[in-house]
Amino acid sequence: MQPVEPQATLMARVAAGDARAFTSLVGELYAPALRVALRVVGDRAEAEDALQGALTRLWTEAARFDAGKGSVGGWFRRIVVNQCFDRKRRLKVVAPIEAAATVPSDLPDPFEAADANARARRVDAAMAQLNPRQRAAITLFHGEGASMAEIAASLDTTPKAVEGLLARARSELSRLLIDERPEARDG
Repeated sequence: MQPVEPQATLMARVAAGDARAFTSLVGELYAPALRVALRVVGDRAEAEDALQGALTRLWTEAARFDAGKGSVGGWFRRIVVNQCFDRKRRLKVVAPIEAAATVPSDLPDPFEAADANARARRVDAAMAQLNPRQRAAITLFHGEGASMAEIAASLDTTPKAVEGLLARARSELSRLLIDERPEARDG
């Protein structure tokens, strides 16, 4: 088995026009980037389109990557998030967010699965109400485990600003999720 090349080395080869290095890099970056894009835009087709745009930029702008400023993953996440923001600005709502949350569950108990799906729909609906920067910050931090510095680089801001984005996002999610509880509506 061949050793895995570091992503920075693959980027240097991509910058030189090496299609095999690009394919290897895409293999490593695609799944996490799709998760981020899906969370930021809330629609699988839009997320895939944003990711395709980001991959095109990865190929055409590989020479702009500077390993001294951060990781390939962080650099690419920033491109993905920016593509998502661009698409989100142009996105017209055509279906309710609940239609996107029909993900089958592996849980054996159908009641537990229904409860988990309802909870996931509530979280997705609440996430969809956050502003795109808050949604991206919370997705990168909680969903991808990115550091404050990585998130700051992805959002072109400071780590302190990311802390504020996360605090506001958590507060807003908490408020939205409490407002969605049946007992909050009844009483």
